[in-house]
Amino acid sequence: MRPDRPATRTAYAEPVTRDWYAWHDDYDQPDSALSRRLTELRLRIREALDQAPPGPLRVVSLCAGQGRDLIPVLATHPRRDDVTARLVELDPRNAEVARAAAAEAGLPAVQVVVGDAALTDHYADLAPAHLVLVCGVFGNIVDADIRATVGHCAALCAAGGTVFWTRHRREPDLVPAICDWFAEEGFTPVAVSSPADGVGVGVHRFTDRPRPLPAGVRMFEFVGYDRLTHP
Repeated sequence: MRPDRPATRTAYAEPVTRDWYAWHDDYDQPDSALSRRLTELRLRIREALDQAPPGPLRVVSLCAGQGRDLIPVLATHPRRDDVTARLVELDPRNAEVARAAAAEAGLPAVQVVVGDAALTDHYADLAPAHLVLVCGVFGNIVDADIRATVGHCAALCAAGGTVFWTRHRREPDLVPAICDWFAEEGFTPVAVSSPADGVGVGVHRFTDRPRPLPAGVRMFEFVGYDRLTHP
């Protein structure tokens, strides 16, 4: 596994040119890949909440964007008042949308933090969590950082908890390798979309003992899909 790196590294390997606020517009297009992915994620999150143990539940979301995957599910779920969640998002515009959505849904225990989601310190008081969302990350970081982040999921996730992640299925298709990395860290697959689905959603359950979450560590550097494919 790639060794941990100090948190003083910059948030991005290169300047990020994509507008991640406008990027969310595709969610509103019913036939878009993002819209289909969102539907799948919400279904899987709801299933995990249905199966979660009784009592308080902790949720963390890395690179949470506008919180469209988690917040609408919590808004109508019977376990909504059991959940304490932290969504970490670098773009303050997206964070404000998520914060407003949580307030409108009456979810005061959903906290939205503007900051670099790669830093372990953002999650120290909620780890290990019952639900860990790493959505929109693995398609925007280098392979070695994906491997390292999978390892950190074994500290972010509680025993029996669930990790949700996304990654495109275009060639070279890294999803089989990602599944192998999760297996090496003590996770079992719950659901992994096929290339034909076109949505790239993975769900894994942690069956091992959580590890201590290291302080002051950067789990990955967000490069961006455009720069990864057109260096």
